[in-house]
Amino acid sequence: MRQSIAPSPWYSFMLLLVLTLVCTFLSQFLFVISYWLLNGGLQQGLSGIKDLLQTDSKTFLYGSLLTGSIGTFLLPSLWLQKLEEPHVQYFKVQKKQIGLYALVLFFFLLVSNPFMELIGLWNQQLSLPEAFQDLESWMYEKEQAMALVIEKMVMVGDIKFLLLNILVMAAVPAIVEEFYFRGSIQTIFNSLFKNPHLSIWFTAIVFSAIHLQFYGFLPRMFLGVIFGYSLYWSGNIWLAVFGHFVNNFSVTLIAFYYFKNGKSFSELQQSAPYSFWIYGMSAILMIGLGYYFYTIRQKKLTYE
Repeated sequence: MRQSIAPSPWYSFMLLLVLTLVCTFLSQFLFVISYWLLNGGLQQGLSGIKDLLQTDSKTFLYGSLLTGSIGTFLLPSLWLQKLEEPHVQYFKVQKKQIGLYALVLFFFLLVSNPFMELIGLWNQQLSLPEAFQDLESWMYEKEQAMALVIEKMVMVGDIKFLLLNILVMAAVPAIVEEFYFRGSIQTIFNSLFKNPHLSIWFTAIVFSAIHLQFYGFLPRMFLGVIFGYSLYWSGNIWLAVFGHFVNNFSVTLIAFYYFKNGKSFSELQQSAPYSFWIYGMSAILMIGLGYYFYTIRQKKLTYE
């Protein structure tokens, strides 16, 4: 039912949370039921769940992650937009100069790699106070469990699995997560805070926290900030999707290369420190490209 007045941001936020819970449950429930039916019933289905973390059941693994991503992020976002049309536009698609924006964003992500590695090294050295050691242990265990799942997926040498990984780990997450975080949540936060910069940073924090990977929190938060500003300055949700895809695609491709050359997943995760000059050059190029991105937006606003 369409509302006669624009909904409050708190209402939209709570509605999004409810829709997320409903869609997550339904998508996973339907997937598990389908898996049971296709694999001989309840006993086989339960066995498949165990395979998720203990064996190489790629069918269950890919299916669970794919349906989980769509159910948790995409469906609630689209449902919220449908309920709140025409008062709120969550998925902006301003097309002016989008090609130039995409090119600048691509090179920004490229030159930011040393800086991201530095942030990652800092993050790995962080530890919580003594009073929170149990929490840190829990986060470490969760991160290790997730790393095992990711390792099973990305460390492949077959081209068909590479293509599947590009779909499941790059294309789909880029679309569904950007629609959810930058599209829905960032728009809601912007209505709450009345400050686009604050909404971008808060959304990036939520985006990173939801992945439950403490030792990669800062690099992922920084990526969230990049995607947030790419949407804010370009006015196009698909630019954030593009940046997200480029990041995930590069990781998937590098993992494929590592496996083909006999390297391990632990080697993939290791970060070799660069020289001071590389870090400095990375920061300078990031500032330059970021400022150029900003000037494109300012020129667009001038002529509108």
